[in-house]
Amino acid sequence: MGIGSWRFRRVRAGSGEPLSRYRWWQMFGRSLRAITLPASDGTTSIYAVDVRHAGDMTDGEIRARLYVDGSLHSFARMPVRFSVPGGHIEVAINGFGLKRCHYVRPDGTERQLNPDPASAEGRRARMHHRHPGLSRVVGLVSTALVLAGLCVTVPQIIEAISRIPPVADTIGTFTLPVQLPLPVSLLLGLGAVVGSTERALRMRSNWIDELAG
Repeated sequence: MGIGSWRFRRVRAGSGEPLSRYRWWQMFGRSLRAITLPASDGTTSIYAVDVRHAGDMTDGEIRARLYVDGSLHSFARMPVRFSVPGGHIEVAINGFGLKRCHYVRPDGTERQLNPDPASAEGRRARMHHRHPGLSRVVGLVSTALVLAGLCVTVPQIIEAISRIPPVADTIGTFTLPVQLPLPVSLLLGLGAVVGSTERALRMRSNWIDELAG
């Protein structure tokens, strides 16, 4: 499903600087995905989207950069839609990584861009192709960790809201039936973050992950 209802950011033209090579220490701080698309003259070009999750060093803003055959073509804050031959590329993030990086055709069909093999996303995709059974188990564990974190976070939010005077005067206050020890709460919270991060590597994280984390 596309993100046509979102407000897309203004796309600015790039200055043609080269795409830097992916380094191993950028594994969890950088997403790099690419797709090869044909042009009308029969040639093909590689369209790569580069996202630095810590933000730019100049102003801290997180931007998506579109490179064509290794040269910076355009960039924008997210969510963004880059026009490319035969459609466009949609890019969006959440608190755990890429939420969307898809090539979308005019008829609505879409395809994920391929992650760089050296990236965390690329390594996760490689595990899925080589060991699908293990991949499914990891995915189930990640989802379970997120749901466990959600079971802790949601009651705490309800309790905090119920203590707001107008709410308390109207419906009364809610008290958690079980008070978990602080180490257990922290452990569940850490597990939710780990699970959401793994899900983000597959672009499966959503608002539930952000709430649980």
